[in-house]
Amino acid sequence: MTRPQTIQIFLPTGSPTGVKEAELTNRLLKAIHFPRTALEKASKREMVQYTGVYFLFGQDENGAEKVYIGEGENCWERIKDHHRKKDFWTEGVIVATKNNIYTKTEAKFLEHTCLKAAKEAGRYTTDNDTGSKKPSIPEVRLYDLEDNFETIKILLGALGFQLFKTEEEKADTPNEYFYCKGKDAIAKAIITEEGVWVLPESIANLNESKTAGTWVIGMRKRLLDTGELILNGKSLKFTKKVLFKSPSGAAAAVLARRANGWMEWKDKNGKTLDELKRK
Repeated sequence: MTRPQTIQIFLPTGSPTGVKEAELTNRLLKAIHFPRTALEKASKREMVQYTGVYFLFGQDENGAEKVYIGEGENCWERIKDHHRKKDFWTEGVIVATKNNIYTKTEAKFLEHTCLKAAKEAGRYTTDNDTGSKKPSIPEVRLYDLEDNFETIKILLGALGFQLFKTEEEKADTPNEYFYCKGKDAIAKAIITEEGVWVLPESIANLNESKTAGTWVIGMRKRLLDTGELILNGKSLKFTKKVLFKSPSGAAAAVLARRANGWMEWKDKNGKTLDELKRK
């Protein structure tokens, strides 16, 4: 169950689009977030050289969200190497303790935990070539590190990276479903604070309308390229739960045309999302 949290964001350069440091005021962990274009400014922050885990975020060739998850005794040295060798990433996040007390083994444990959870969530494709071997951790420290992972989830989410499953996603029985129907389409979704989650087995129209526009065509092509949509006879089928930031984006993916999602998504009684959520 989620509970209220207080997060402090510090802007060491004064710019809201530059380097950020985030921490829960009552926790030991801190995250530093930096655009790749601000590497030099980020390098001046002491914590980037601490032992911890780091995340490199960007997009793959299909425009899907992509992440590399790593660990290091000196995270900055690892990131400098990735700066020379990896092209896809545009933003980085390092998470470490404020007093630099992680051991190499503990950082490896968190890397393994984060990578496993990211793959299970399926929100981002992962750039890691192989899995991360889970190291042996004393039981007394294991529970602390599992609690640290929960803090990492919160910090990343607060910085705009929803890499892991939320509590709403974990729920087996959402409070309400919404439906979007078209010529051959019948899609089912849940609405959360993040946006619209179109559920697996939802059916979408096969062919875009003549007035669909390039953004609708491009968005559906990306879903096909990533396997989130597949051919299903004379229609398309969602193979997994897919998040759309807006109801209209979700409706466009289903109906293969530009659409007002606030009017197209309806509950089991036929009431529109507009009636239930906006009026």
